[in-house]
Amino acid sequence: MAFTPLHDRVLVERVESEEKTTGGLIIPDSAKEKPAEGVVVSVGAGAKDDDGDRITMDVKEGDKILFGKWSGTEITLDGKEMLIMKESDIMGIIA
Repeated sequence: MAFTPLHDRVLVERVESEEKTTGGLIIPDSAKEKPAEGVVVSVGAGAKDDDGDRITMDVKEGDKILFGKWSGTEITLDGKEMLIMKESDIMGIIA
C-alpha cells in the first residue's frame, strides 16, 4: 500500500535495538524498550507559512533519525509497524 504523509509529517520505520549489551549480556524481550531510532520512509510536502509558501523539510527518505520516546502515532502498513510523526518531533539526523 502506498502512503504519503501530509504537510510536515514523516513516516518512520523503527530500527531494532541490539539484543546484547556491550558487555555481552542478552537483553530479554520483557526488558527491552522501543527504540527511539528509525529510518524515514516517506515525507510530506512541508507545512505552509503565513504567506502560503511551503517550508521545506529538513529530513528526506532514507535518513536515519533520532526521535522522542513518546513521539508519533503507531500504525501498521503492509504488516509492518510504522510511526507517523511531525518533523518537529525529530531530534536529529544520525550520520
